[in-house]
Amino acid sequence: MILKGSSIVMECLKEEGTEIIFGYPGGGIMPLYDALYDYRDSVKHILTAHEQGATHAADGYARSTGKVGVCFATSGPGATNTVTGIATAYMDSVPMVVITGQVPIPMIGKDSFQEVDILGVTLPVTKHNIFCRAVEDIPAAIHKAFQIARSGRPGPVLVDIPKNLFQASTDYKATGKLSVYHGAKADDKDIDFIADAINNAKSPVIIAGGGIIISESSELLNKLAKKANIPVATTMMCLGAFDRRDELSVGMVGMHGEKEANQAVANSDLILALGTRFSDRVVGDVKKFASKAKIIHVDIDKAEIDKNVTTDFHVIGDCRKVLEGLIPKVYNNDNREWIEKVNGWRKQVKTSTNLKPRTLFNTVAEVLGDDCIVCTDVGQHQMWTAQRWPFNRPRTFISSGGLGTMGFGLGAAIGAKLGNEDKTVVLFSGDGSFRMNLNELATVSANNLKIIVIVIKNNTLGMVRQWQKIFFDKRYSQTDLEDVIDYESLAKGFGLYGCYVKKLEDFREEIIKAKNSDKASVIACEISVDANVLPMVPPGGAIADQLISIETK
Repeated sequence: MILKGSSIVMECLKEEGTEIIFGYPGGGIMPLYDALYDYRDSVKHILTAHEQGATHAADGYARSTGKVGVCFATSGPGATNTVTGIATAYMDSVPMVVITGQVPIPMIGKDSFQEVDILGVTLPVTKHNIFCRAVEDIPAAIHKAFQIARSGRPGPVLVDIPKNLFQASTDYKATGKLSVYHGAKADDKDIDFIADAINNAKSPVIIAGGGIIISESSELLNKLAKKANIPVATTMMCLGAFDRRDELSVGMVGMHGEKEANQAVANSDLILALGTRFSDRVVGDVKKFASKAKIIHVDIDKAEIDKNVTTDFHVIGDCRKVLEGLIPKVYNNDNREWIEKVNGWRKQVKTSTNLKPRTLFNTVAEVLGDDCIVCTDVGQHQMWTAQRWPFNRPRTFISSGGLGTMGFGLGAAIGAKLGNEDKTVVLFSGDGSFRMNLNELATVSANNLKIIVIVIKNNTLGMVRQWQKIFFDKRYSQTDLEDVIDYESLAKGFGLYGCYVKKLEDFREEIIKAKNSDKASVIACEISVDANVLPMVPPGGAIADQLISIETK
């Protein structure tokens, strides 16, 4: 059948199973929005307040569902507004397809109105990007974008389509999805080598990364750990894949990791690293990282092997396929002496009746239960969430890891809620991060999304101030925030519920009220400006050398 390029895009998206599109219209992409009008009964479009919010929403949707997030933006500033969201998805291996309009082909290279070379801009932060030169190129471009976004190590793909191609017509025949590549089956000899290493280890540790969640391998990770009795440390991107309350869980590893996780890694004789890239926030000083251990690395991305940490053995492949082959070959080990040693590093937790970070998170978890999707922005609150929330299911922690994008949380929470309408979605933000993209409260209100927003308010850029306190001789330069936001009035202005609390009993009452409400809530709660994220590894230090406390005057 003869279709315009704009309708061809929509047909391809339907073939890919796209249910939700996040975006913002404009001149360069207007013909696509005109075609969208005819598909409004089969594809839901969410108009965000800003294109950055649209990309973060597509990202949150993808992370929480495992599906490909889809975003539309117009040419020029619309396209450049997506860059932070694309880079965030790229760093954390999130499958996303961004479709941008472009000025008509005859106008390219002439500094036309709203013309930007978005392929050149996004080349370093996309898994792939595609420019369509003819209307006939559109079907292959869209399907290829989805295939690449989902295959192997996932990532964002951008498709740039000139306006005149949306308006041009051609004969279209549906081709359907392209096959997705998940990596080759692991070699039996490689599996045997890893099994022998585990069976002969005296103090093994698993470091599980985001690849476990991406490959849907959480159950297999649990089976391996329980059968071989191996402590499991997770990176931030793997939180939820292994129940934090399990006796084998040692929590998050790295700069703000748990003491038992960092000490277990530092004192192990074997590290099995699954789907992790050994980022600097995880390993600290590379020369001192796990100096006593043999390191075995499993990752689907060849580029990550020996990039940050030199390994003793590696397998390039899908974590799921490796674990399926490995589990039958490992012994039912005891490792009791090693487990007892690890347990000796666990810190004792003091309870408090004040509104402090630990009691704050405990209160929310008690009221809402653990069957929540938890989103965060970036800063102290993000690390407190990672340390203190009892994550026990994959795809329930949505946070910007590699890029550390302040302002990510609200858009991501919108995407997570739309992808999981039956789930409670709670966003923890800081008063610094929250003000960056609070305009997306308009999107929350317009779509009647029940999201519980908790702003941890200390009137400062907390993580930056903490570094200034420790490493810059308390020279607090441009980190304190003026206390000018009336959160109750702000939320009310968007048709939502808002409040500001200082006491734990009031906070608990407001969380209960938010849980029972039929609309979104913004709850700001005050904590001390001197509350710190601990433990902490000084930059460039070994992860075993953590600061457990900070003396302050």
